[in-house]
Amino acid sequence: MTVPLPTDTTRWRCTLCGNLTRFDVTRASKVVEYVHLDLAGEPEVEEREVLSETIESVRCRWCNAVDQVELVDRPGAAS
Repeated sequence: MTVPLPTDTTRWRCTLCGNLTRFDVTRASKVVEYVHLDLAGEPEVEEREVLSETIESVRCRWCNAVDQVELVDRPGAAS
């Protein structure tokens, strides 16, 4: 089950334990990076462009539930 990212007006909530603040997120990303190597060969990423990103799973850190996270409205958020 894919869970959308929270927005300015929404947040995640675990339907089993009610957790609103701690989640482990597994993502798959496709990126293009500009890597600069110094003379000693030490790499440093100077630019990063995300071409695509998908959330594979969101796991509740409190109860370890994987497919029990939903998107809910934030309190006081303008509808």
